[in-house]
Amino acid sequence: MSAAGVILLILGALVLLLASAGLFILRDALSRQHAATKAGSLGIVCMVAGTALIGGDWSWGGRALLIVLIVWLTLPVASHVLARAALRESNGRDLPVHDALREPPA
Repeated sequence: MSAAGVILLILGALVLLLASAGLFILRDALSRQHAATKAGSLGIVCMVAGTALIGGDWSWGGRALLIVLIVWLTLPVASHVLARAALRESNGRDLPVHDALREPPA
């Protein structure tokens, strides 16, 4: 179990490192917040699961489940709020691909 836990910890750290690189590489706010929240939630879940496996006790599993539940409940909400704020702040300028909220040109 500890070998699987170490693998999960390393995988989670690599995913978080990749997500942090995305914050500097990606050009617009919507892409940056997407990289931070999606990859961040996967990295944190991998690291928490690895820690629970290394801990080996059932209490670690309960704590890990609670942490994963909190992360999965809060990160999508935070991502939505950040994307909405970025969209409102930009006033439709410099949108990456398509703005579904704007009316099509007549």
